[in-house]
Amino acid sequence: QVQLVESGGGLVQAGDSLRVSCAASAHSFSLYDIAWFRQAPGKEREFVAAIGGTTGNTLYADSVKGRFTISRDNAKMTVYLQMNSLKPEDTDVYYCAARFSPLASMITQREYDYRYWGQGTQVTVSS
Repeated sequence: QVQLVESGGGLVQAGDSLRVSCAASAHSFSLYDIAWFRQAPGKEREFVAAIGGTTGNTLYADSVKGRFTISRDNAKMTVYLQMNSLKPEDTDVYYCAARFSPLASMITQREYDYRYWGQGTQVTVSS
């Protein structure tokens, strides 16, 4: 069983930076790929970024590439999403998700590949 808790969301202005965190409670955390998704009310959940557990490889959505950085600290069992140059369209609830990947398979941006989900943290960017 994996538990994920997001934190760090808040209200910022356009152009500001914010870092959200995903703290995990999981045995062998380093074997889990972790992804960030986001969702606005009435919209489908959207992939943001992912990081491999064993490889450390990263994957980003085109909409955030160059502005967001995903990283992980396996000793702290925490994944971070550093968000720079924030835009009003980045306003969403941000969720982290985990996928057990002991064979270091390719990281994925497909929502249904991730079994464990956090409760989300709200990020609001004002113009």
